[in-house]
Amino acid sequence: MAKIQLNGKKISIKSNSSILDLLKKYKLNNKKIAIEHNGTIIQKINYNKKILKNDDKLEVVHFIGGG
Repeated sequence: MAKIQLNGKKISIKSNSSILDLLKKYKLNNKKIAIEHNGTIIQKINYNKKILKNDDKLEVVHFIGGG
């Protein structure tokens, strides 16, 4: 298990989980979000390649339409 920070909350995830695995676990639609990993914005094409490690910090921002 690895412990990471997700939007300011400490959570535990399986070892060797990718960002895409995390999105699936929380049922987040990756078309309407942006993700910052340790201060760097991650491109959507890299969600499955970026493996999360202990003490990583993720910020997930949802896009909401309006007018």
